[in-house]
Amino acid sequence: MKFTALRKNSHLTGFRPKTAIRSLKAAPQFLRGLRQFRDMNTIAAFRPRLDEIYPILTDFNDEAGVAGGHYFYQDLWAAKKIFQRRPNSHIDIGSRFDGFIAHLLVFMPVTVVDIRPLTSDVPGLTFIRDDATDLRQLNDGTVKSLSSLHAAEHFGLGRYSDRIDPDACFTFMAALQRVLAPGGILYFSVPLGRERVEFNAHRVFAPNTILKQFSSLELRSFSSIGDDGKLYDTCDPEAAASNEFSCGLFEFAKPGPMAN
Repeated sequence: MKFTALRKNSHLTGFRPKTAIRSLKAAPQFLRGLRQFRDMNTIAAFRPRLDEIYPILTDFNDEAGVAGGHYFYQDLWAAKKIFQRRPNSHIDIGSRFDGFIAHLLVFMPVTVVDIRPLTSDVPGLTFIRDDATDLRQLNDGTVKSLSSLHAAEHFGLGRYSDRIDPDACFTFMAALQRVLAPGGILYFSVPLGRERVEFNAHRVFAPNTILKQFSSLELRSFSSIGDDGKLYDTCDPEAAASNEFSCGLFEFAKPGPMAN
């Protein structure tokens, strides 16, 4: 148990054992490449200098990119649904800028609320810095298209300098329901599995906990990203209860005429 905790938290010291081992194993390949480049190069400006060598030792056998996992699939899942609906406006709480928000900005303006600061002049992006726990900056029943992806699990843990509050995630979920307009759609994701808090990183929720918290909304669709990193589209939320750390993708609607 102690060894597992030490390995899991080794990043706190800046030392990552797996990365260090990979780098040591790759060092001979780097040195061979450096020698070969130096011997073959004929351009003076590109002659390797000792003070300009910049070893990258973990990319030799990596794949071209990451086309899987929680963030990749959830960002595509939500962006596709919003693209199909094409709402007049959209508000997001705490989702990832370099994935999901970037996807949306291709075809529509987006307003984002986050407790962390952001410096950006990207056209179409409106940013509001605020603690979104109770969404006090939004009026009841006014938001027709709303999202919060992989964010609610962090509320109240102090990770992002927010106040410590064990109930903050549930206060936030209640606020999402309050501000959603009749007929409005909420795209929501959190980690699912054995219910617990891994302080101060995140919480993991049981599927039924989320369904109970959003009892005033209708579940339109559910998908999940399993422990294996694969997307399981249109499945039963309770199927994720046996996972250790999966991601639940909930599409909720507030009863009422469908909003534009």
